[in-house]
Amino acid sequence: MKSAPLLYTAAVIFLLSSCSLKYGMSTYDDSSTPEFIFSDVQFERYEDSKKTLSLAAEKMEQYKDGKSLYARNLDFQIFDSSGEITTEGACRLLAADTKEEKYTLYDDIEITNKKDELTVSADNLKWNGKSEQLTSGRNDMVLIKKGGTVIQGSGFSASGVSKKFAFTGVVTGSTETDDGKQDGKETPDSSAQDD
Repeated sequence: MKSAPLLYTAAVIFLLSSCSLKYGMSTYDDSSTPEFIFSDVQFERYEDSKKTLSLAAEKMEQYKDGKSLYARNLDFQIFDSSGEITTEGACRLLAADTKEEKYTLYDDIEITNKKDELTVSADNLKWNGKSEQLTSGRNDMVLIKKGGTVIQGSGFSASGVSKKFAFTGVVTGSTETDDGKQDGKETPDSSAQDD
């Protein structure tokens, strides 16, 4: 019977000696800490001595990986080669992977294409700069205004190359005619496009 306390003591010593000294301590990961934090940001980008982009943000964070960027309360303008604003917009939050040219915009988004007199409003949009595609989530609602026409639907996608947009979900809308009357339609069809 003397061997039972001896086995118990050996087991306790083994368990105590196998514990790590780092138990309960978290490891430091500097990838979750911003490398730079900017407040009241005013930024302009120039290409060939011409302004191509202007943006302002309440706060901007850039991370050590060199590609992750976050901005709060962002306003931006995009300029053409003659210095005219082609597109302007705003959102409450921007998350960007600048290397992959992927940008996610959140909350109170409004983007206006001046040339086409087209305004897109939403709470969640993604822009892929390489493919020039603007998309929403499948169930996210997007509102489009162009002239007297207002269209709202889900499953939005738009191409910057073809200048066309489509919805995959239910679409509702109204058109104001010259006599001031509105014609409202609902399209349960899975596609609606603008040429």
